[in-house]
Amino acid sequence: MIKVPLTIVGVEKLKTELQRLKSVERPAVIAAIAEARSHGDISENAEYDAAKEKQGFIEGRIAEIEGKLSNAQIIDPAALAVTAEGRVVFGATVDLEDLDAGSKVSYQIVGDDEADLKDGKISVSSPIARALIGKYAGDVAEVMAPGGIREYEVLDVKYI
Repeated sequence: MIKVPLTIVGVEKLKTELQRLKSVERPAVIAAIAEARSHGDISENAEYDAAKEKQGFIEGRIAEIEGKLSNAQIIDPAALAVTAEGRVVFGATVDLEDLDAGSKVSYQIVGDDEADLKDGKISVSSPIARALIGKYAGDVAEVMAPGGIREYEVLDVKYI
């Protein structure tokens, strides 16, 4: 079994989605299937086919989330402050300066399912996160980007 690293926030989001799928989406699609069946012949019933397809998607997503939650390695970023000793690790929030562009950004390194660039959350498996892991404030990380190598200076590492 491969452990899936997740932050506490990521686990809560998955649990919320799972609850919504089970209590709202699943009953709605079951009702849609029943409605489509009531129209008679299901062999050429597009509504029935669409509802069955949606049901398959919902059941698949429920199974996927349950699997991830059962294999989750839950990491509390706040508890890392003592053990990480200023290093960039999973769950850390890193303030960076792009040395080429001079711009500053802040990213939290999270699990694949939690990654959302709009919220400043990058996947632990992304090239930038892989380049940052193990670095300290003041270190420079070289990241292989599509446009070539980019250099980022680690300004600060926080565990929030």
